[in-house]
Amino acid sequence: MKLSIPKEHLLNGLQAVQNVVGSRTTLPILSNVLLVASDGKLELTATDLDVTIACSVLATVTRPGKTTVPVKRLFGIARELSAPEIDIEVDDKAVMSIQAGGSFFKINGLSGDEFPPVAGFKQSRAVTVPKETLKAMLRKTSFAASSDEARYVLNGIFFSLKEHKLTLVATDGRRLAMTDEEADVPVEAQADFIVPTKAITEVNRLLTGSGTVEIRFSENQVAFTMASEGAMGVLIQSKLVDGNYPNYRQVIPGECQERITLSREELLAALRRAELMTSDKSNSVKLTFSRNQLAITANTPEIGESREELAINHQGKDFAIAFNPTYLMDPLKALDEGEIAFELIDELSPGVIKTLKPFLYVIMPMRMS
Repeated sequence: MKLSIPKEHLLNGLQAVQNVVGSRTTLPILSNVLLVASDGKLELTATDLDVTIACSVLATVTRPGKTTVPVKRLFGIARELSAPEIDIEVDDKAVMSIQAGGSFFKINGLSGDEFPPVAGFKQSRAVTVPKETLKAMLRKTSFAASSDEARYVLNGIFFSLKEHKLTLVATDGRRLAMTDEEADVPVEAQADFIVPTKAITEVNRLLTGSGTVEIRFSENQVAFTMASEGAMGVLIQSKLVDGNYPNYRQVIPGECQERITLSREELLAALRRAELMTSDKSNSVKLTFSRNQLAITANTPEIGESREELAINHQGKDFAIAFNPTYLMDPLKALDEGEIAFELIDELSPGVIKTLKPFLYVIMPMRMS
């Protein structure tokens, strides 16, 4: 294998794939990136056997071939090289020679034939959505996914493709985030599936620029294919979470007693200040609604207390409710609307945050001491 490649192209390709490689792996080959050179391009692939990321970048190939080398090592070398063009040659013992300006390196690799093959799709279905749409939907939901491995079906985002809509849901049992957007969903592509958090993190990271992303899926696999700047195409393929997602619609409260419109940024700033007076043991803030006023208080005996008052439009009855401040701030950080609607029933029932765009967030209250 022999090729010449701009440093920027190689770095972009390695940055796209290297995050999926773990620092501790029992199989040495899983620390490596598979490099396949042919027809004016270099294809790079990395995997942890659950999530696979592949991308292709432009290169001048004089001798096609394939090999694998440690991905972090190659990235470290490429990043430090000062010359804009890198010449790469691999011998029949999988030893890679790298020449750039006055710098020369040799890296011991492993044969490309040892790299685990990417699982193929038998009968796949697909839907295409704009990158910006999926990026915004993931931003509004991914923070609510569970990290508790005991509840593995919640360790990801639920995708529902039904009735010309793409719906995304995430929950950890204490809060739930849901958003939907119109999508061209063919009848044969209607389905529900759960994409694991690790794959979602990579999709989120690589959804840059404009264009579209194709979501292709089968019984146990999903693939996100996106084109990027600099003629770089990216594929993220993952196993799906095996299991049935809970009936999330059951936890969405029905009729609310109070619907209060609040400035998102004002509320977020006040909660940030109140959170300074909470601790791991006493992690709640109290919201007290009275006539045209919201008081946000935090009281932690071993630390101290804070109180802040916001002017709001509220003509209803006086009442108080407590929440975990982090859970209340997460959706406010993810949204970009100026105003949010807070729907409440009583101090023991879940609160609901809504916006004019299709977004809904359910949050469980905390007991007030």
